[in-house]
Amino acid sequence: MTALNAAIPADGLAAQPRFRAMLAVMTAVAMASLDTAIANTALPAMAAQLQATPADSVWIVNIYQLAMVATLLPFAALGEIAGYRRVFIVGLVLFTAASLGCALAWSLPSLVVARFVQGVGASAVMAVTTALMRTIYPAQLQGRGFGVNALVVAIAFAAGPMVSSAILSVATWPWLFALNVPFGVTAWLVARQALPGNARSTHRFDYLAASYNAIAFGSLVLLVGEGAHGAAPQHWLAELAIALLCFGLLLHRQRKHPAPLLPVDLFRIPMFSLSALTAVCTFAVQGAAFVALPFYFEALGRTAIATGFLITPWPVMVGVMGPVAGRLSERFTAGALGCTGLVLMCAGILALIALPSAPSDWDIAWRMALCGIGFGLFQAPNMKAIMGSAPLARAGSASGMVATARLTGQAIGAATVAGCFLLAGSAGPRDALIAAAVFAAAGAIISFARLKIKPGSA
Repeated sequence: MTALNAAIPADGLAAQPRFRAMLAVMTAVAMASLDTAIANTALPAMAAQLQATPADSVWIVNIYQLAMVATLLPFAALGEIAGYRRVFIVGLVLFTAASLGCALAWSLPSLVVARFVQGVGASAVMAVTTALMRTIYPAQLQGRGFGVNALVVAIAFAAGPMVSSAILSVATWPWLFALNVPFGVTAWLVARQALPGNARSTHRFDYLAASYNAIAFGSLVLLVGEGAHGAAPQHWLAELAIALLCFGLLLHRQRKHPAPLLPVDLFRIPMFSLSALTAVCTFAVQGAAFVALPFYFEALGRTAIATGFLITPWPVMVGVMGPVAGRLSERFTAGALGCTGLVLMCAGILALIALPSAPSDWDIAWRMALCGIGFGLFQAPNMKAIMGSAPLARAGSASGMVATARLTGQAIGAATVAGCFLLAGSAGPRDALIAAAVFAAAGAIISFARLKIKPGSA
C-alpha cells in the first residue's frame, strides 16, 4: 500500500493493519483535542507575553473553534469525493505546520492567524475520523472503534490542563504548540502507509455551497457568543440575518443535489436525526457544566487547584466507560444505552445542585463520576447509531455531523452559562447547572424515542 494507491477493504482491516491505522488516527485526534484544553489553560500566559488584553486574547481560543465549525461539513463532503484518507492526511499536515506557526508567532495577530489555520487542519481531521473508522473496523466491531475514540478524546480532555501546566512550569507557551510537530510528523508517516481508501462519489465539490456553509456557521458561532455576552442588539441581529440568508442560499442551491453538503437527506432518516439531536443536547450538558462548575466549586470554598482535581472524575469515567459502552453497543440499542446514560447524567447534575453548603471532596467526586459514567455510556453507541443509519456513500457527511453536533452542543452550553451569568449574577453557576439538567432530560426523552423506530426505517 502506497501513498498514491491505498487499498479499499471489503469489511475493515485485519488486526495488525487496523492497529497501525488507528494509531495514526487517534494520534491526530488526541492532538486536536488537547490543543483546545491547552490553549484555554495557557491563555493568561500567552496574553501576558504578547501584551494583549484578556478580551483580545480570547480570540486565540475562539478563532480555533470558529474555523472548525465553519469547515467541518465542507471537509466531510470533500471526503466523499476525494477520499477520507486524502482529506485526513492533508488536514494532519496543515495542523502540524500551523502548530509550528503558532510556536513561532511573534504577536497576537500572527498567533490568531496560525490558530485559524490550525483549526482548519483540525476540522479536516475531525470531519472524516468516524468515516475512516467505518473503513478501518469490520462492521461487527465498529462499536469498539468508536469506544476507543471516546477513550482517547476523554484522556486528552482530562490531561489537557495538567499537560499545559507541566510544560509551562519548565518552558514558555510556544512549546505547547511546538510539541505537536514530532507527533504530527510521526502520525503522517504512519497514515500514508496504513490508512485504507474508500469508494468515492462521482459528483463535483460545490465550492459556492461550501462558502455559504462557512459564512452561515461562522456567523452562527459569533451570534451565540455575542448574544450570550450581552453584545449590542445591532451586532447579533446582523449576524443572525447573515446566518439565515446564507443557510437559505445553501438550502436553495443544494435542494436537488444527490449528496447535499448540509445533509438534509440524512435528516430524513429518523435514527440519524434523533441521534444527532441527542448528541447536541448531551454536549450542551457537557459544555454548560464544564464552564459553570469551576465557578460553582469556587462558591463552595474550593481553590483553583482543588477544582481541577474535582472535575477530573468526569472525564476519567468517560474514558473508562468508552470501551465498555462500545462493547455494550454490540448487544443493546443506542436508544436504550443513550437514554440510560442521559438519565444518569441528569441525576448527577441534580445531585451537584443539591450539594450541602460545606460538602466533602467525596461528596463532589462521586457526583462528578456519575455524570462521567452517564456521558461515557451515551457517546460510543450514539456515534455508532449516527454512522450506522447513514448509507455507506454518505459516511463522510455523517462523520461531519458527528463533529458538528458536538461543537454545536458545546457552544450552546457555553453560551447558556454566559447568559445565566448575565441575567442571574452570583446565582449564575447554579442556574447554568439547572439548564444543564434540562438539556440532559431533553436528551433522554429524544433518545428514548429511538426505541420506537423500526429497524427498517433506520
